[in-house]
Amino acid sequence: MRAAERLIPGVLERHDPAAEPVPVVFDSPHSGTAYPADFRHVVSRDALRAAEDMYVDELFGAAPAHGATLLRALFPRSYIDVNRNPLDLDPELLDGDWPGELRPGGKTRAGKGLIRTRAQGEPIYDRRLAVAEVQARLQGYYHPYHDALHELVASTRAAHGAVWHVNCHSWTPPDSGRDGRPVNHVDFCLGTRDGTTCEPRFTEHIARLLRGLGYEVRVNRPFRGMEVIRRHGRPEQGQHSVQIEINRNLYMHRRGYHKLEGFAELQANLERLIAAICDYARAELRAPTAAPPAR
Repeated sequence: MRAAERLIPGVLERHDPAAEPVPVVFDSPHSGTAYPADFRHVVSRDALRAAEDMYVDELFGAAPAHGATLLRALFPRSYIDVNRNPLDLDPELLDGDWPGELRPGGKTRAGKGLIRTRAQGEPIYDRRLAVAEVQARLQGYYHPYHDALHELVASTRAAHGAVWHVNCHSWTPPDSGRDGRPVNHVDFCLGTRDGTTCEPRFTEHIARLLRGLGYEVRVNRPFRGMEVIRRHGRPEQGQHSVQIEINRNLYMHRRGYHKLEGFAELQANLERLIAAICDYARAELRAPTAAPPAR
């Protein structure tokens, strides 16, 4: 990966195209490992690391070499999660009244909201968080990341007339379902919020290539996409966003966190995917029906 062209220390870095630019943006919002000093968690760092999308930024690190831009967060998801709505906050976590509306959802009640409260079943904090503390995380980390991604997506669309955005994640599937039976094997899940964040042909293009490489792919099951693609997916405006989830069992040890032997093969296959996505964007721009440049 090339040196970052744009860097906000501890918050984000952006890697611009190293080849002829194409209107493709990759972002990895959960691969950060720079734990802020004011985190003050009581659970072990090892437990917190389970929430990281480990190595995902590295797996997609070839994007600039093919003309795309890569944005990555440097802070961990367990500190504040940019793929959650800023209202998705547990009021029981707060030491004080929040100055506005909150809308905690099911993930929040399970300890996985905007500010996580549990890691591998253990409490992350032995205290409530001051309202000002949460607001500082929003202002210092959450909003700068979304602002940078918004600027990148918008400027790319303005320059080319359209943009294809890939939001990159990973997950560790459970050993078995609630009934104790083995979980159906899935290597990749493509999320489009049920087809609302990108054109179906783009999703099909990604799924077809991955299946051709021998992977099991599902669309919108078990993940349909969250806040990042909800904000940036505007297919009617020429902005196409898809969330890619990679099964971590393909490339890393689920408890030791080290890379498996299959890491290099997966990375090579993802570079093929990156090249195919960039080729798709070039072809779409040449097509007679390509969207006119945004004004």
